[in-house]
Amino acid sequence: MIVILDNKYQIDLSKPIDISIPLTNTDENPIAWYIEKPVIEPVVFGDWIGKVSEGKSSTNFNNIFFNPHGHGTHTECLGHITNDFYSINQSLKQFFFSAKLITVEPEKIGDDFVITKELIEKALGASTPLSVTKLEAIIIRTLPNQKEKKSRKYSNTNPPYLSEEAAIFIRESEIQHLLIDLPSVDKEHDEGKLLAHKAFWNVKDTHNLNSDARFNATITEMIYVSDEIEDGNYILNLQIASFENDASPSKPILYKV
Repeated sequence: MIVILDNKYQIDLSKPIDISIPLTNTDENPIAWYIEKPVIEPVVFGDWIGKVSEGKSSTNFNNIFFNPHGHGTHTECLGHITNDFYSINQSLKQFFFSAKLITVEPEKIGDDFVITKELIEKALGASTPLSVTKLEAIIIRTLPNQKEKKSRKYSNTNPPYLSEEAAIFIRESEIQHLLIDLPSVDKEHDEGKLLAHKAFWNVKDTHNLNSDARFNATITEMIYVSDEIEDGNYILNLQIASFENDASPSKPILYKV
């Protein structure tokens, strides 16, 4: 039994549903934002190599070079877009949330595929923002939902994105945590406008942050939700590493209610 916002939920902790994408140093790793794949390699000191199979070390001792935004599932705070520094490790202090998984097919608008407010409203079954105020997190799975998402190279492909109006609707619904299976909630080439990021976090000026900006709200990008996982209500366990950075690699876990 778990209690969230005075509501009691029965979940089975022995049956986690992992919707993160693991980080690897192979060509199977997804990549966004024009960078190369991650590097995971043993430390070398002269003739000593930090790899047991090389016969010169009793431990495996690797360095890892990666970018949280471009190399896989990650969770970010509003420090991602602000002039002043804000850390995801300081912003995210609770880790279990009531959540709803929805599936949407982005609408073709011009040359883009867009997740609109109307699509979100319909998927949530909500006629007004107030009808979903007890929902803390929303998980958006987009169609088509190919397994290739787990290794896709997104750079210069103009992936689908969230409209500003959809982000405002999610914010006004008092949803604090937004998870999506895309490399960004915003358009890849948008001249730095970042309309959905700003709308969700309620950031009006990135250099002079307004007092009602949503410091505790998070965005998690590049998840993967397999077709076997049904739309509906879940408990979300949002796990991050303790990085003092605007974003951290993360491991969102769902539990059926």
